[in-house]
Amino acid sequence: MKEENKMADKTVFEQKESQVRSYCRKYPVVFDKALGSELYDVDSNRYIDFLAVAGSMNYGHNNPEIKKAVLDYLSDDRIINALDMYTCAKAEFIDTLDSLILAPRGLDYKIMCCGPTGTNAIEAAIKLARKNTKRTEIIAFGGAFHGMTLGALSLTTDKVSREGANVPLTNVTHVPFDGTEGLDSIKYLRWVLEDDHSGTDKPAAIILETIQAEGGINVASAEWLREVRKICDEQGIVMIVDDIQVGNGRSGDFFSFERAGIVPDIVVLSKSISGFGMPMAIILIKPELDIFRPAEHNGTFRGNQLSFVGGAAGIRYFVQHDIGNEVKRKARIIEDFLRNEILPLDSRLTFRGIGFIWGIDFNKIAPALAMECVHTAFDNGLICEVAGRNDGVLKIMPALTISDDILKEGLEIIKETISQVIKNNTK
Repeated sequence: MKEENKMADKTVFEQKESQVRSYCRKYPVVFDKALGSELYDVDSNRYIDFLAVAGSMNYGHNNPEIKKAVLDYLSDDRIINALDMYTCAKAEFIDTLDSLILAPRGLDYKIMCCGPTGTNAIEAAIKLARKNTKRTEIIAFGGAFHGMTLGALSLTTDKVSREGANVPLTNVTHVPFDGTEGLDSIKYLRWVLEDDHSGTDKPAAIILETIQAEGGINVASAEWLREVRKICDEQGIVMIVDDIQVGNGRSGDFFSFERAGIVPDIVVLSKSISGFGMPMAIILIKPELDIFRPAEHNGTFRGNQLSFVGGAAGIRYFVQHDIGNEVKRKARIIEDFLRNEILPLDSRLTFRGIGFIWGIDFNKIAPALAMECVHTAFDNGLICEVAGRNDGVLKIMPALTISDDILKEGLEIIKETISQVIKNNTK
């Protein structure tokens, strides 16, 4: 077999890789190259990327400025992994994050480098909240997704993910998220915390995503977020914001909670914090909560120096290119297109979102159509994903750096795809 044909052959994956693989089933080609918001398979077929590797490529594939910083570092025989030892790369990352992001926002946080996944950082955050308060319970929200390790999975609500644990997932109470139909979430939360017959112990923390991504693109209002902050202050509860997927500029601000004018006690960051798609996760901690003993939460790969280099370059790119305002400008292109071009396709369609994360809801038609759209869109040259209840929400999540032309081209493919799927299912 010729080498190029061997690379295109999927047999090795199907025969040797675990059945747990998932994304490759939706996009069944062998990918080879990527630049900006475009992916290419081994046959040079082009695909527009509206997934951004689940939000880990906010600055686009092979961003030239960030790539240069990484390549310059690699070419000089610099240290690559260093546990949590002091290094020049880590010093630059911490200083860049503090001087360009935290200090201008008046945020005083200690920075904890965790193992390289978001779920590891969630584990660190809830451990730290429990250690500070000497309480065990956590409150999370319906529609939450916080990770796949057991602590993070106990916070997560989707049935399929939870069934993978095969053990009880305990010490968490779930309450309705903002906008849950027929329920006042804040009144419910106060009842859980204040009624002596709610049956719920006072929690160590309330953890939330300001925008539930995997939960179906559910955007909490600024007023709701401020009320949760107020409740945490009144009750002495640690407020944790999971900004793994919707932070790093995706909402239009670097942190997704900025629009509410609140300051969480702990912030969890991963995915695009490395700038270049490399594994990295950190938590930001109010100084008074920073009470872990040395090595009480550790990990061999919490010192990935290439992630520090890419992370610092990514932050500089975000600031120097005014990415936040660019996201807000281009978000209007998406919102206008969804309202004017997608909603008229079927009166039962709805959409919601903010910044560069949007969802088209098929649940009032047939939720299975959302997944059909994913497959059809891929055939049409676009990569997108589903989320939410019944996997019934088509998720739109491009790189923040996508050009106007490619963004509009991708949106037109979404329109063509939905038209095609609805037509095929109304014969």
